[in-house]
Amino acid sequence: MRRPYSLSIVYMRHLRLTLHSVLFSASARPLWRLVLLLLLVFISYMALSPAPPKSLGSSWDKLNHAMAFASLAFCGHWSLSSGRARWIALPLALLAYGGAIELLQLNIPGRDGEWADLLGDAVGIIIGLAAAVALQRLAKRPS
Repeated sequence: MRRPYSLSIVYMRHLRLTLHSVLFSASARPLWRLVLLLLLVFISYMALSPAPPKSLGSSWDKLNHAMAFASLAFCGHWSLSSGRARWIALPLALLAYGGAIELLQLNIPGRDGEWADLLGDAVGIIIGLAAAVALQRLAKRPS
């Protein structure tokens, strides 16, 4: 006799296998690097253009920073294989990138560089790395 919940067990095993192939395989890293590069280009455009489109993003600027840097940290986590690169180099590089954006915005009409924006970037980096770890643990959890 078949258990009624066996379909959900099969589905969860399939989901874990899919997560493993998409996230953990070395062959997936170039794809994550491409997504990271595209995000960097898009975020740089949005942050450094004098008048970015208002329809993109939230109405609260700090939330935009957090979402952008959470995306960068999440993709960056999966694009790197070394633990040291994921946990030290990536957050420091992303903070430096956020700081550079804030400094450049001081010279762009209509834009302001703010410490609070850099704090939003840092919060986003933490959220992105935490999401990557949570997904990693979910995928590795025994069924």
